Amino acid sequence: MNQHLRSQRTLSDSTRVEGFGFWSSRDVAVEFRPAPVNTGIVFVRGDLQPARRIPATIAHRIETPRRTTLTARGASVEMVEHIMAALSGLRIDNCEVWVDAPEMPGCDGSSLAFVQALDSVGVVEQDALRPVLAVREPMRIGNEDAWIEARPAADRGCHIRFRVDYGLSSPIGRQIYRATLTPETFRAEIAGSRTFLLQPEAEWLRSQGLAKRTTYQNALVFDDEGPLENELRFPEECARHKLLDVVGDLALTGCDIVGEFTAYRSGHRLNADMAKALLTEAELRGGWRRSA
Repeated sequence: MNQHLRSQRTLSDSTRVEGFGFWSSRDVAVEFRPAPVNTGIVFVRGDLQPARRIPATIAHRIETPRRTTLTARGASVEMVEHIMAALSGLRIDNCEVWVDAPEMPGCDGSSLAFVQALDSVGVVEQDALRPVLAVREPMRIGNEDAWIEARPAADRGCHIRFRVDYGLSSPIGRQIYRATLTPETFRAEIAGSRTFLLQPEAEWLRSQGLAKRTTYQNALVFDDEGPLENELRFPEECARHKLLDVVGDLALTGCDIVGEFTAYRSGHRLNADMAKALLTEAELRGGWRRSA
């Protein structure tokens, strides 16, 4: 076996998370089920007749504000980034994610509930190799106001550095966080970082009839003094959460990624554009290796 490739992994048993969607306020249950080799991550809308399968790949992503949405066969699932980050962060490659509503549960605004559920059943290795996508050439997506950059790594790891900049007068301010992505670092340093927004943004969402059930405990809402009725889990929690989003969006490549990433005020669209660019560049150069 090539020392740079690892065995694919799936869950040892099914596990479940329940909650409600931040945007829609609808109740939703998510059941993570084991899947055969080379399945990848597939969302299944079990509430539809017949059930619709939506592969979690960049080809099925559609643009929606402030979240990642996938669509296939006339059905969609949205706000999937925290689930995708949890699966990718724990190196769970094959999984059916059965849901009974379009929007995934927001929980506490992080990936923590999903990680805890997945860890409760554990993983098993499978008899196939995981595809690896290695960054071969530097590339940057975006402009001077917001961008994400990829460079070859000096080792076989995936390293991500995120810079948040809301200005020195903002309670969020300027933050930088860097992590090397492994299951251990994802659990300890990234999974618990929560969604955040400014109080005027939260008030606007409510005025549009959205986020009716969310509270200051479901997300970090900042006024001029800091988070309202909440406390930070990490000093640079906002930068960590944006890094979590990068992990979830890059997981739509369906590969283990080797490279050094730096992001500045990047969002889901730029993250997705980077995923597309990585796949395009790698396929042109023959720079990724499939397990089959």
